[in-house]
Amino acid sequence: MTESCLTDYMYIVLFMAGGTIAVFLPFVISYYIRPKTTEYERSFQAYECGVEPFKQMWDYRFGISYYLYALIFLAFDVDVLYLFPVATIYNTDAVSPARGISELFIFVGILSLAIVYAWAKGVFTWARKVK
Repeated sequence: MTESCLTDYMYIVLFMAGGTIAVFLPFVISYYIRPKTTEYERSFQAYECGVEPFKQMWDYRFGISYYLYALIFLAFDVDVLYLFPVATIYNTDAVSPARGISELFIFVGILSLAIVYAWAKGVFTWARKVK
């Protein structure tokens, strides 16, 4: 192999080593700086929040608005991720900038209509519990 090919492989190996270090270094640091717990019974509970559990978790039901809110967030989070490849494609010389920007605005406008629809249906209003 030529020296330039070996240099390219060296860059790949260094990049992979740096990625591996970036992944495992936070775990190592957090292991050494974490507080040492002495309450082992609470530590192994399914939901540790400092409150003693009562009944089974399956007996507690969340309102449907929590799920709708989570689904709307998930849909918009995924849709926003599509903006990056679309913006990359429209950055080429094959598509005029005006067309690319207008299509991006149409895409974001359709997403905004979904938010307006959910708002009109009352998804974002939380019912208050009366005690």
